[in-house]
Amino acid sequence: MCGRLKILKTLAFLPLLLLSACSPQEAVSKDESIISSSTIKTTPKVIRQIYKPPSKVIETDLWRHIANGHTLKARSQKDLYWHIKWFKKNPDYLTRVTKRAEPYLYLVVQEVEKAGLPIELALLPIVESAYYPFSYSHGTASGLWQFIPDTGRLYGLKKNYWVDERRSVIRSTRAAVAYLKNLHTLFKGDWLLAIASYNSGPGRVQRAVAKNKARGKKADFWNISLPAETRGYVPRLLAVAELIKNPDKYGQTITPITNKPKLESVFVHSQLDLSLIAQWTGLSLEQIYTLNPDLNRWATPDAPRYELLLPIEKVAAFKKARTNYPKKKQLSYKRYTVKSGDSLNRLAKKFNSSVTYIKNINNIKGVKIKQGQKITIPIPKKTDGYYTLSKEQRRVQRLNSRKHGKKIIHKVIKGESLWLIANRYDVPVDSIIKWNHLVNATKGLQIGQKLMIWQVQKTQASKLKNLAKIGVSVKRTITYRVKRGDNLSLIAHKFGVRVSQLRQWNKLPVNKPLKIGKKLKIIKPIVKQ
Repeated sequence: MCGRLKILKTLAFLPLLLLSACSPQEAVSKDESIISSSTIKTTPKVIRQIYKPPSKVIETDLWRHIANGHTLKARSQKDLYWHIKWFKKNPDYLTRVTKRAEPYLYLVVQEVEKAGLPIELALLPIVESAYYPFSYSHGTASGLWQFIPDTGRLYGLKKNYWVDERRSVIRSTRAAVAYLKNLHTLFKGDWLLAIASYNSGPGRVQRAVAKNKARGKKADFWNISLPAETRGYVPRLLAVAELIKNPDKYGQTITPITNKPKLESVFVHSQLDLSLIAQWTGLSLEQIYTLNPDLNRWATPDAPRYELLLPIEKVAAFKKARTNYPKKKQLSYKRYTVKSGDSLNRLAKKFNSSVTYIKNINNIKGVKIKQGQKITIPIPKKTDGYYTLSKEQRRVQRLNSRKHGKKIIHKVIKGESLWLIANRYDVPVDSIIKWNHLVNATKGLQIGQKLMIWQVQKTQASKLKNLAKIGVSVKRTITYRVKRGDNLSLIAHKFGVRVSQLRQWNKLPVNKPLKIGKKLKIIKPIVKQ
């Protein structure tokens, strides 16, 4: 795997990359080589006049418009059989997803068609996120298009205290379109390979293609060796396209969407409390966040320009009210006198703000503040609970949500790691990451941080005990990556196993030290014989 710094420099020169098709690098979380470009604009201004591709007949239903433009095909229906079978067993799924797509679909189709991409790619968010803009995977992918942080940064998607543009409907769609277009060029016009690369990374797909070519075998998507997830990814998209085209044939009910624009971009050039947007437009906070899911907090970001999406019929009222409203009152401020023991971190947490933001507002250099110093801090006009889908309120909802098993709120103490916590409650580390949306899980936990844990239900536990009674050993295999300072005794103690077992499971020589980063297999008994 080549170095990340090298790819960042190399990919700045996209035309050279695409012409030479040099070996791409691998990205964090998805073994993903990332193609970026400073020459292709991924964030052009929104065209207010809605783009319409030339067509003799304009379909009134947007799904039919997509169905009529299909160009991607499977080898045969056999390739789609298992995916279509799943949808037939779950007929309500597409009904719900196609309804959820209503606010966004026209915008997505517009961007896909403007770029000249196959129209089926407007269906990719169904596969990636079920068209749910707050979708988040344990691999830290986020938004309709499930961008991981590295890819998002390379395509200009900002992530800070105020926004996560991977969830921005308009900006993430432009970035996804640019990325797919670049992948298509890299794979010399093969869309199925490009789509597979979107899932597992172009580096992995290129290696699979090269391997088949070296052996004189066919090197298209259907014949190369790829991970199981990717092998199913492309057929699933093609299956969705088939179901959208022929819903009656497969017993599906597709929620119709009018083939007309529903949203318009309004550019905000200074921070604006979301409660004012609700007041001026008559929209609920849920609606504002749903149309602008990139918003993390209670206000638009501290940026020179923010692209706010509103229903077309609400734009005129918004503009009129904003013009007539005093700019100084668009945010509320508190004058605070620094007390003994205060720090920027403490004040940021207290006032639901960020250290960087407080420093910028008050022109503070460094990180020190003095007792008696006067600081201006922007604060929400309403209570925290009012901003229903802010990042903090979504976290609260997750902590209060119901899943399988018994819910436990674990408070992190000094010296704890995800591995120790997972071992204590006998749950997978990946599950803890997913339940709590831990973006920087590899960087460690904070003392006092609250984690939601779901333990196995008693009925399931009793089944395991019954298995034990009849002499069945139930075990779980854990993969542990060696860290700095680890040794076999420490690892054995951490997981409640013997050093000799670690050596046996991993075929470790007696006198050879462990290497940092080495993966160890640990077999943890859930129920003993």
